[in-house]
Formats: sequence, C-alpha cells, structure tokens
Amino acid sequence: MERFETIMIVDDEEEIIELMTDFLSLEGYQVLQATDVKCATELFISNKVDCILLDVMMPGEDGFSFCKKLRLHSDVPILFLSAKETDTDKIRGFTLGGDDYITKSATPSEIVARVKAVERRCIKPYSFSKQTSLIFGDFQIDEEAQSISYRNQQLIFTTTEYKILKYLAENANKVRTYDQILEQVWGMGRYDFHTVRVYIGKIREKLDAYNCGVTIETIWATGYKFKQGRTA
Repeated sequence: MERFETIMIVDDEEEIIELMTDFLSLEGYQVLQATDVKCATELFISNKVDCILLDVMMPGEDGFSFCKKLRLHSDVPILFLSAKETDTDKIRGFTLGGDDYITKSATPSEIVARVKAVERRCIKPYSFSKQTSLIFGDFQIDEEAQSISYRNQQLIFTTTEYKILKYLAENANKVRTYDQILEQVWGMGRYDFHTVRVYIGKIREKLDAYNCGVTIETIWATGYKFKQGRTA
C-alpha cells in the first residue's frame, strides 16, 4: 500500500462529517461515514479501513470505548476528534492506543495535514537496506512486514507503539532521550515527554503480557534503553 485509500469518519455531527468528507475527497481519499459506534462497527467489519477519524463524545457508546475495543484486534490508525482540550483527555486517548488527538477548533485543512502525517509514519518507504529484521532471542521485529512476533506468534502493537519499539530496538543498549524519541516518531513539537511516557507504559504492559524476554529500562530524567532480558 502506497498510501491510505479509505478513511472512516465517526461523528454524531453530520455537518462535521460532510465538511471533512469534502476536504478528504479532494485529496483523493475514499470516505466512509458513521454517526455512531454501531454503524462504525458494521462499516469497519465490511470494509477495508486504512484510518479512522473518531469523535470522542457521541450519544451511546463513546469514541474512547470504541477505540479500546478496536485495539483488541486491530492496529488501524485512529485520530481522535474532540471538543475537549484538557491534557487528561489527550493522555487517555493516547493510552487507549490513539495515534493523534485533534481538537475540533482545528481547521479542516489542519486535520487533513494531521491525517497525512500519520499516513507518512505508517507507510514504509522503499529501502535498499539488507537488514529487514531485528532479532533478540525469540523476539523479532520484521521491518519489511512492519510486524512484531515472539516465538513465531504475531503480537498486536499500534502503529505508534511499533515505531517507538523499533527505534529503541535499533539502538539496543543505548540510551534514547525523550527528545530523540519525539523527533523520530512524531517529527514535530506538538507533544512532550508525558506522551512518550504514556506510550512506553502501554508497550511495557504488552511486553510483560507476552513474556517476550526483552525490556525497556527507564533512565531517570533522560529517556529509555531497550535491552534483552529482564530488569531485576
């Protein structure tokens, strides 16, 4: 896949759906529309969806709940749309596996730009690099397939989690600072070290749950270090 093809917008405000559909369609994306989680679930099951613009507050089941369910079996990129601008809500969105959090005060053009930024992070450019895998015992990161596995069982990580884990693994046993991780994964100054901490926490939970034999060590006030084996 060279780029996103289909984007699903989930929002109970039809005016926002129509406006964003116009802007995204002009950029060549196919757009699916859903006004609630039930409709979104049906569309997601019956279509190949490359990215989701997801409203947080909707009647009935909200966007956070829908994201949590999707993350049980899918790493599709999710960009939250919300009228809430508090750090607490942003952190919750990232904790649940969101790839971006956009306030509804943003212009449609900015939202499209943020979609394209996530798209660039998700689509692997062609590379002549001979090394396609990072292997640590039975733990493997396949760069060509953009997948992570342990003892040949594929593990579920979101796109952003994969980017962070891959970057740290590429620099195994070396300290990577908060700023280095932010620049490598997001390439911009919208987020701070709290964002990195949230994602590292989620990655650690999964590594522990899968019992992978690798760990991410905290280097106090500096950043993190990827290591094979477990910390005492």
